[in-house]
Amino acid sequence: MEKLLQTKGRIFDIQRYSIHDGPGIRTIVFLKGCVLRCKWCCNPESQEYAIQTMTVDGKPKTIGRDVTVEEVMETVEKDRGYYRRSGGGLTLSGGESLCQPEFARALLQVAKSKGINTAMESMGCAPYEVIDSILPYLDTYLMDIKHTNPDKHKAFTGKRNELMLENARRIAASGKTKLVIRVPVIPTFNDTPEEIAAIAQFADKLPGVEKIHLLPYHRLGQDKYEGLGREYQLEGILPPENEHMEMLKKVVENTSSLTCQIGG
Repeated sequence: MEKLLQTKGRIFDIQRYSIHDGPGIRTIVFLKGCVLRCKWCCNPESQEYAIQTMTVDGKPKTIGRDVTVEEVMETVEKDRGYYRRSGGGLTLSGGESLCQPEFARALLQVAKSKGINTAMESMGCAPYEVIDSILPYLDTYLMDIKHTNPDKHKAFTGKRNELMLENARRIAASGKTKLVIRVPVIPTFNDTPEEIAAIAQFADKLPGVEKIHLLPYHRLGQDKYEGLGREYQLEGILPPENEHMEMLKKVVENTSSLTCQIGG
């Protein structure tokens, strides 16, 4: 256990009292590093593993710090009472948690050993052997499925999606964790009824998968791009209207047996 506690990783934030990214009240640990470059990413400071400087409110801010599992767990355990009453716990996010597999696995393993519910928000973009080593310590896998078309997926994220779709199939078939599919709904990328129906039909074929979350595009992270000296590539794209999201929810319900909710 001591070796696990001293495992080091790189994070850029810890958010307490969240009611998203898993059941109940949760503490979300945001890991640095990602293999994708999604045009709509609301955490662009997560993409590079390197520690960066970002301008925030006109002042330079260091983004990223190296920590041990023990240091993170000191924060996570502060809210054990909230987890117990709400069914919440620890969620790993990013970035892509699988870019730091040893650190992610150690965090989840220690949390589970202490009776804390665990979840991970991930695109599943890693060799399945890496994912399989983490599954025993994971209660809920919140997996993004952004598109079923590999070429369009690459155009908007930088990578094709065959590996991710295959990993979704293998995770579901393993029966080792609860798998929930999440879809960021992005205008010009995947917000047509046909595209959402294709994702829902794919998810509906995954054994044990019962839920799908539609996450409407927002621009809350747009200012971060300027702070990093980067161009925001979806300038001028507006978030989907509530009526459009409700229509897409009905598409999911009419084309699959999944329970669909807007937001996650």
